[in-house]
Amino acid sequence: MCSKNILPAPLGSAMAKLGLVLLVSICVACQPQQDLDHQYNTWEDYGGGPDNSKFVDLNGIDRANVGQLEQAWFYPTGDDNTYQFNPLVVDTVMYVLAKNNSLVALDAKTGEEIWIHADLRGMARRGINYWESDDGTDKRLLFQMNDYLQAIDAETGESILSFGENGLVDLRQGLGRDPKTISRVQSGTPGEIHEDLLILGSAPGEGYLSAPGHIRAFNVVTGEQEWIFHTIPHPGEFGYDTWPKGAYKYIGGVNTWAEMSVDKERGIVYLPLGSPTYDYYGADRIGRNLFGTSLLALDAITGEYMWHYQLVHHDLWDYDPAAAPQLVTVNHEGEQKDVVAVAGKTGFLYVFDRVTGEPLWPIEERPVPESEVPGEQTWPTQPFPTKPEPFSRHTVHPDSLNPFFLTDAERAEWKAKIEELEEMGRTSLFTPLSHQHETIAMPGAVGGANWGNTAADPKEGMVYVISLDWPSVYPKLEKREFGEEAEDQSGGWVNPIEHGQKVYAKYCQACHGADRTGIASAPSLIDMETRLSADDFQQIMNSGRGKMPSFSYLNEQDIEGLYRFLGGTRDGAIVEPPEGPVVAKGGAPGGQDFRPAESSGGRLGPPYPEGVEAPSDRYYLQGWGLGFAHIMSPPWSSIVAYDLNEGVIKWRRPLGSDKLAEQEGGKNTGVLKAQRNGMIVTSTGLLFSTAGDGKVYAFDAETGEELWVGQLPKATEGLPTMYEVDGKYYLAVPATSTLEWGIDTPEYENEENVPQGGYVVFSLSE
Repeated sequence: MCSKNILPAPLGSAMAKLGLVLLVSICVACQPQQDLDHQYNTWEDYGGGPDNSKFVDLNGIDRANVGQLEQAWFYPTGDDNTYQFNPLVVDTVMYVLAKNNSLVALDAKTGEEIWIHADLRGMARRGINYWESDDGTDKRLLFQMNDYLQAIDAETGESILSFGENGLVDLRQGLGRDPKTISRVQSGTPGEIHEDLLILGSAPGEGYLSAPGHIRAFNVVTGEQEWIFHTIPHPGEFGYDTWPKGAYKYIGGVNTWAEMSVDKERGIVYLPLGSPTYDYYGADRIGRNLFGTSLLALDAITGEYMWHYQLVHHDLWDYDPAAAPQLVTVNHEGEQKDVVAVAGKTGFLYVFDRVTGEPLWPIEERPVPESEVPGEQTWPTQPFPTKPEPFSRHTVHPDSLNPFFLTDAERAEWKAKIEELEEMGRTSLFTPLSHQHETIAMPGAVGGANWGNTAADPKEGMVYVISLDWPSVYPKLEKREFGEEAEDQSGGWVNPIEHGQKVYAKYCQACHGADRTGIASAPSLIDMETRLSADDFQQIMNSGRGKMPSFSYLNEQDIEGLYRFLGGTRDGAIVEPPEGPVVAKGGAPGGQDFRPAESSGGRLGPPYPEGVEAPSDRYYLQGWGLGFAHIMSPPWSSIVAYDLNEGVIKWRRPLGSDKLAEQEGGKNTGVLKAQRNGMIVTSTGLLFSTAGDGKVYAFDAETGEELWVGQLPKATEGLPTMYEVDGKYYLAVPATSTLEWGIDTPEYENEENVPQGGYVVFSLSE
């Protein structure tokens, strides 16, 4: 196996940067023009193409006729799962995830099934990658499942067993940790294809001592790892001195769990990297922590370091950037300049020269509050872009409380709490969490911009961001010592059902109810054992699904007991093959086998490795301070259009509308459930966007004027797709999630009235 780790040299000198610019210019000149044009008139990859701009150069739908869009066909998923899948279209074939996690090939004109590869349980839920050889004889779909990388023949739907070892590449291998201790590594988001390489991120979890998020590239034909870049530097590598000695042995995260972008012309991949773990307490990682919470540029062919910019130093707020970096050309001070713009959870849009990494406008280091938690050392300053202005709110005030949903008593209680925390200085951006007081962060852990929330018109310098104005109300950090959470693990026999009842009360009851019938947006768990096998249940607990977060810190005894308490047995439910043209089942042999990690000590992680100096105390908090978006006044979600030629916001408008707020007289509120939505920008001046309110909108990309609204049967949590077949233009939207209003109020309280979810495809009326 060829495995290269490039040791980057700092690119500080003017000569080095000049040489880099000349080298990149030569690479651009060598790129075939037809390849560059092709990326904007197809939707063969997640986000539309390698640059993830969600931009299409298709002229069939424009401002004049967009109002004539109507449903052309509908493909039901045939189950009640929430699919966040971005459909791919290759020639006349569409690929979707449906029918109890089956990969389905459809006729893109009619929705008729071509083939079904059934029962891909544990498959990454947001999308897949497509690749074909230069002569077109080898066409394959690549995807992650149960921490393996697999390939399927795009024409037949059958597994390609020559890929990896008998069809499998084990993603737990090669990360510098014992694979048996890694609870999960695969991302829910696909990687990006460049030439014959699949560049892949990961989602190793957010607990103490989780796996490192190193970036890797795999050969799409053989499955061999071609290169690896250590996002947590090893000894002798650039950035190693920004961590404690030996930190690479135990620090996890610093991973691209969501979207990345590739500049095909230059062969550069831009990677938004997440925060180190543990997210909210960093006494075991004192320092600046490169390359945590950074934008990183690598040579896509070799993995060689080119440049980076750290967006948050020593991140203690889980402010990992998740939205795809946008690659646009701007007219800056009379000069054409290629830039990359990345939207952060911080609510800032950061803009850099695409080749050198120099900020297009000054970014100032400003002092921020110090931590009061024992052992913690916050970085004294944080980067604040001077231009363009933020897309999200950064403050919480008593006078900004929501006029809807709150009773007078609740409003008075929140007003008093915010006034108290404001006086203590605990409501500003970059206020570190405390073990003595609550903290309100704006944006919070899922505010700002998230995956799918950026798009661009690459040639016009326009970047569009879905802004989520959601705070996190963080409780006090709790001090724990290793082993304190290892309940009922004395080595003797433990009644699994009684143990499972304790686990349920601690982790599940708040959402699913004491009687397991479900409350808010969480489903009923009655008869759960008829829907999920033990392996399915364990996989969901390990990786999360839809709105449910991962509980990867629970050990096998916890999960086994919880499943037994909920009525399941090891024999569990058996998923029958769906009806239709099933050509295969389960992926490559062995790829369905869920492999739980060895006991890792619960949420607090295992002990530190021998020989490293690390604190004995560990602080953590339950959850991410979520569930409080409703306390803020609207709009809760907006689209913000940036003209980066001038560095200004061209327009801003609320995205979607909350039904319960409308009933109370609210207008243009945005939506409280808009975290997982996406946009499409067209060369004809349109901007399409989903919103979380069961609708898809078309806006004038120049002005933000609403031009068309399409109705969906359910809400959507995936990216829409636009494509053309035989001169006809289509817009495909996944719509499979529960509609919710206000404070987690389901649209359909009676399950018999819930419409069928599926993929809705619009086209112009004849």
